[in-house]
Amino acid sequence: MARRLPLEIVVPLRWEPGADLREMTHYLRELARTADVTVVDGSPAEAFGLHAAAWAGTVRHLRPLPWPGRNGKVAGVVTGVRAARHEHVVVADDDVRWDEAGLRRMAALLERADVVRPQNVFSPQPWHARWDTGRTLLNRALGADYPGTFGLRRSTFCRMGGYDGDVLFENLQMLRTVRAAGGVELRAPDLFVLRRPPTARHFLGQRVRQAYDDFAQPARLVWEASWLPGLLLAGRRPRRGARAALAAAATAVVVAEAGRRRHGGRAAFGPGAALWAPAWAAERTVCVWLAILARARGGVRYSGSRVRDAAVPPVLRPPLQPLPERAPEPPSQRAGDRVAARSGEGHGPGRERVASPTG
Repeated sequence: MARRLPLEIVVPLRWEPGADLREMTHYLRELARTADVTVVDGSPAEAFGLHAAAWAGTVRHLRPLPWPGRNGKVAGVVTGVRAARHEHVVVADDDVRWDEAGLRRMAALLERADVVRPQNVFSPQPWHARWDTGRTLLNRALGADYPGTFGLRRSTFCRMGGYDGDVLFENLQMLRTVRAAGGVELRAPDLFVLRRPPTARHFLGQRVRQAYDDFAQPARLVWEASWLPGLLLAGRRPRRGARAALAAAATAVVVAEAGRRRHGGRAAFGPGAALWAPAWAAERTVCVWLAILARARGGVRYSGSRVRDAAVPPVLRPPLQPLPERAPEPPSQRAGDRVAARSGEGHGPGRERVASPTG
């Protein structure tokens, strides 16, 4: 039997009652064979109790500690990393599916960096996952994608004081905060980690919110917003408009194909994946304008409120205080259930590197 890794896997989640736990339970059991696992669970009390029963003896199951800001995922990440039993931590959304080989590669990369950014790949691939893969390939061609999982060094995370919880694009905010604290970011675009796609309904509901993330990258926002008026102006003459649309679509496919071929991507992305890039680009230029309208109304809706900032440079807000090296132990599932029963409630600039294909 292979030696278990000195690694903590933190899974922040918030599920409603009635979710099917079988697949996640099997996945957590497999993870626990390789490393220690902490689930930080912000679910309502009923769901929390079901999760505690299903995962007892397999993972450590905690409630998130309070953290300022409206993005609840940040509270889950901060709680999990502070409570980690190891220096090397992998934070993974509840739809990410790591395997042993990937975790061993991540553990090796964390010897060289403070934060490691791998590459997510949707599996299975219904139509909306293929659609969103167009975005993934364009990001790979023009820089790097933003996955739903990262590797972190716990000591660096505590030294930087966690990160701002009042932003929408929390992954970018975390990366910026690591770099501002002098940490090293390592991109690993050939470390492919599976991700379960959302439902089609959830995917459609995310379109404007994800476009709003561009406010954290103004140059990209302006570039993507320019596509729509450009096509509309060209469309005033039908033939010219048709040629412009075809040229734009062909450019998107060529750029996406370049992203598919980079860093061993052909092993993870099928030969027709780049053909979905024009559909994603057309969606994004429309949704960017809807995001601009949302900004004028005070921000995009998220968890029952409006969030104005996609992400902010850490220097624009008061610096975060370093976290204690050992956090107060968050309440366990039993303590969380007791609380619920009483209350009635639910429980210096950094550097950036790209990993070599062999790590």
